[in-house]
Amino acid sequence: MKDGFISVAAGTPSIRVADCRHNAEQIFSLMREAENQGVKILTLPELCLTGYTCGDLFFHDTLLDGAMEGLRTILEATRNLEVLTALGMPLRAGGKLFNCAVVIQGGEVLAVVPKRSLPNHGEFSEGRWFTPYDGSNEWWALMPSPTDEDGYKELPVESTLIDCPDVPGLRVGVEICEDLWATDSPSRTLAERGATVILNLAASNDVVGKAAYRRQLVVGQSGKLVCGYVFANAGEGESTTDLVFGGHNMIAENGVLLAQRRFATGLTISEIDVQRLAYERRRLTSFPMGATDCYSVVRFTRTPTTLHRYFSPTPFVPENAADRAAR
Repeated sequence: MKDGFISVAAGTPSIRVADCRHNAEQIFSLMREAENQGVKILTLPELCLTGYTCGDLFFHDTLLDGAMEGLRTILEATRNLEVLTALGMPLRAGGKLFNCAVVIQGGEVLAVVPKRSLPNHGEFSEGRWFTPYDGSNEWWALMPSPTDEDGYKELPVESTLIDCPDVPGLRVGVEICEDLWATDSPSRTLAERGATVILNLAASNDVVGKAAYRRQLVVGQSGKLVCGYVFANAGEGESTTDLVFGGHNMIAENGVLLAQRRFATGLTISEIDVQRLAYERRRLTSFPMGATDCYSVVRFTRTPTTLHRYFSPTPFVPENAADRAAR
């Protein structure tokens, strides 16, 4: 937030499949750690409240009710936290089940964003459990709200933007895992509507060569959309007979990888230069801008004192000898 920077993090909690109480504790502990480190925006993995690999347990009300209770626990435990957090959970709405990102701050749910592109090939079977969101219908979900009199409030299930007026030019958009792989990713539309930071909640498994390709996608998307891109991936605790989830977390900005981490739980932290992104978008005549509507507004008060990302003291002269020789 200082000088146009906003501190962001991708987090991977250590989960237990279908143990929503344990997962909720891991999530709000990670949120508290992020708050203590000055993080303003935290992204957590896809379906991290239940676990991504629950299989047909997603059909059971016991798991879905447990996820809602887990969310309520998180809201109550973080009502004094300022960090804006996107976490993944299954959500019933309109008689269907959606794979959703729930965006929270200060003990309140601000937005519910459903997944558009459901992989149903190879090792993935999301189409068996979830309904893809296509924007053709209005869906509403009853969400827990510790601050409301009856303890609940109704929110639309839709792709939306979150505005942060304390950081000029900062708008946050959300997409979920396979949405990035889609031919027309939601992040494109979000960026055209003004999103300068895109959060991706993912459960992308590790197979030979996939990490490099995933990195290219994240870095390339941040460059193509002139945005910051925060990718949080599922890791320790996911359980299948033939898949590995390595917690490959990445933060990229305008075509540059700022930070990444694999095979570890915890936080990957860096800063997004929102001021620079806004400048680049004004400068580039090829960058389209559409409506800049937003659904929610969040406030930030405290500013970071240190930066995690590295800046060269000689920005116009390469530090690496080989790069200097090439020049």
